[in-house]
Amino acid sequence: PLGWFGPALLWYGPPDQAPDCPAAAPNASYEGFADLAPAPFACAACLCDPPDAAAASCQLPVGWSAHAATCAATVPDTVETAFAAPEAWDGACTAANAIPAGQDCGGQPCVQSLSIDAPAVTVTAACTARVDEPPPPERLDPWQTRALACVPGAYTECPGDRSTCMPSPGQPGEPPPSGFRTCVFHEGDVTCEEPYLDRHVFYGGADDTRGCSECACGEPEGASCTIMASVYSDGACADQVASTLISSMAPFCGVTPPGVGLGSKSAEVVAVDPGGCAPSGGEPIGELLPAAPSTFCCLA
Repeated sequence: PLGWFGPALLWYGPPDQAPDCPAAAPNASYEGFADLAPAPFACAACLCDPPDAAAASCQLPVGWSAHAATCAATVPDTVETAFAAPEAWDGACTAANAIPAGQDCGGQPCVQSLSIDAPAVTVTAACTARVDEPPPPERLDPWQTRALACVPGAYTECPGDRSTCMPSPGQPGEPPPSGFRTCVFHEGDVTCEEPYLDRHVFYGGADDTRGCSECACGEPEGASCTIMASVYSDGACADQVASTLISSMAPFCGVTPPGVGLGSKSAEVVAVDPGGCAPSGGEPIGELLPAAPSTFCCLA
C-alpha cells in the first residue's frame, strides 16, 4: 500500500547485540530505537557570592542611657537618664547629654548601669549568582532497544498478484534468519492490518529540551557589624570608665561604678560582615522525548 516499505527483515534487541544484516537482505534500510530510559539529568549547583564589603555600612547607635539600677535589676519603672549621642554621629568624641557624677534619682545614683542600642547594618548591593561547574557527566545511551531493518538489493515480483516479496534466505518457505522477522513499515505511528498484525513502534531520535533553571540569589541576610564603644568620666574622652565591643545582633547593657560621671563618649566601627544570600535555581527542566516514529507491522 501507499506509504509502506518492505517487506524487510527486522531485528530488535539490546543495542550492544545488534547483528549485521543477513545475506538474503544485506542492506540496512532503517535504524531506530525504543524504550527511552535516560539517566537523571544532572545540574551544577548554584552558588551566591556575597555582596561587596564596600556595599555594607554600620550606623553608630545614638541611643545611650544610664539606669538607676544594675542591668539585672532594671524594671520598666527604673529611672532612666538619657546619655544620647548626636544624630548622624560619626563616633568622634562628644560630650552631648553628659551626666554629672553623683546625680541623684529618687535617693539612688542615676548611674548604676549603662545601656547602648545595637548598631544598625545596611547592605546596598545584591549577591552575585554563579554556577559551581562539576566535572562533565558521563553520557550514557538513553535507549534500551535498537532496531535494524534489512532489505535486499532489489525486490522481486511475487507470482500471480505482482506484489513484491522478500527473497527467502534459503529454500522457499523457510523462516527468516534467527532473531529476524518479516515486516513492512511506515513512517509515523499507524495501525497494522492483516496479515502483518504484530506491531512495533521505533523512533529515529529524540527531542531534547532538557536544561537547568537559571541561578538566582535571594535578598542578603545575616549581615552584621561590630563597634567599639567607650565612655569617659570627663568631657574630653580622656578618663575612660569602660570600653566594650557591641554587635548589631543585640543591644548592650553593662554595670558601672554607682554614681560615676558620664562626661563623654566615642565609638568606632571595627568589623562589617555583608552577610550572604540563599541560592535558587539549578534544577533540571525540560524533557527528553522520543521523536520521528516509524511503525513496523510483522508477521505473527
